Amino acid sequence: MEKAIETFLTRPDFYRSYNLHVRPFDFDPRTDLIRIPGNDAGVFTKGHEWVRDFGRGYRHAVLVFDREYGTDADATTLRDELCARVCATGWDHDRFCVVVIDPELEAWIWQRNQRVATPLKFNSVADMVAAVRAAGLEWGDGEAKPSRPKEALQAVVRQRGLGWSSAIHRSIISEISLVGCQDPAFVELRSALQGWFPREVNS
Repeated sequence: MEKAIETFLTRPDFYRSYNLHVRPFDFDPRTDLIRIPGNDAGVFTKGHEWVRDFGRGYRHAVLVFDREYGTDADATTLRDELCARVCATGWDHDRFCVVVIDPELEAWIWQRNQRVATPLKFNSVADMVAAVRAAGLEWGDGEAKPSRPKEALQAVVRQRGLGWSSAIHRSIISEISLVGCQDPAFVELRSALQGWFPREVNS
């Protein structure tokens, strides 16, 4: 996940209106992107401690993890629990954001867009959708993404002989526009960043 976030926030156009629609801000993945031990479960169980101990030099913090890490709890419950623990460390709620991607990061990647189809070696969006359905996974007419995003990406990667790696995520994220992404977790993240780094009027 951290490589996907790094790829997006180091794009020269990440702040543009067709992506986050914020004013430009400095982001150095070497110092500003911290991987908490324990993967997604580690972020949920220990994220507040990392904000408390390492967040003193920052005005804002974002904690991101996938909902599907071995729990049956829903995204709202997980977010609210971690938010409460972060607030208990002394951080004001408007200084941080907890983003629970439901079900997982691939929900942000899928679009009915040639910029997704091309890195996956499809000649057209229609071919890409057909391949997902041929793998026995649902992608309803009018739906922006498959019902099981991670399984769909794994299936088409196998079909196309691409090999599963973070490079697949990076190649897509480096090209797509996120203006149309309505995933609730992404919308929450974008809203927080827009509040912290608002665009100038007419910019």
